[in-house]
Amino acid sequence: MSAALRTVGLSKRWGAFSANTDVSLSFLPGARHALIGPNGAGKTTFINLLTGVFPPTAGEVFLGEQNITSLPQHERVKRGMTRTFQINTLFPGLTVLESVVLAICERQGRAADWRKTVAAQREAIDEGCALLETLQLSAERNELTHDLAYGKQRLLEIALALATRPRILLLDEPAAGIPSGESAELFGVIAGLPREVTIVFIEHDMDLVFRFAERITVLVGGKVLTEGPPGEIAADPRVKEVYLGEAQHE
Repeated sequence: MSAALRTVGLSKRWGAFSANTDVSLSFLPGARHALIGPNGAGKTTFINLLTGVFPPTAGEVFLGEQNITSLPQHERVKRGMTRTFQINTLFPGLTVLESVVLAICERQGRAADWRKTVAAQREAIDEGCALLETLQLSAERNELTHDLAYGKQRLLEIALALATRPRILLLDEPAAGIPSGESAELFGVIAGLPREVTIVFIEHDMDLVFRFAERITVLVGGKVLTEGPPGEIAADPRVKEVYLGEAQHE
């Protein structure tokens, strides 16, 4: 099966500091793939290279068979790659549904006049309602974003990302700042997303990683230490030594 997303020798340096070094990874269509590693391992830098926030010092990024290494961020979104951030970026003065409809209209090139004609945006509203139902946000559709609980705000951020109709969804610590009970609920919703969306996520909570990831890549010092299914990663003595800790798996 051809990779939905892959990198070849991807590297990023700032002067003498190497954030990523020769990272070659493949993500299959429909994957639920976690990136883990200690602080400073280069995980977020890698996501930033995938999405075009930073240009690589060396290496290439492929979306399907297309080399997108030189494409700007907005062009990558148009081709099916989108992301969330560690700190959410929402529209606090809009309702949940308005936010999603705005994102849909932006995808359709009609964002400039979406408020003037919102009553006529029936298709966008219907699509937004369906998306909110998928993410279990229907009950909050008319609430202002700034009134939402933080866990619901993280779900809304994912809804805005999904409104672009991505093939690749990159999640940078989606459970950051969320109480443990709510984070499991959040990941349960993420796990239930359609399989046509390939999901690559960074997460520090190992319980969530081993519960929801189907494949895990471990980064250490900006390099790939190892990769494999959760059982292999949990049993790998190198991973226990540098990240997980023996006590977590005894």
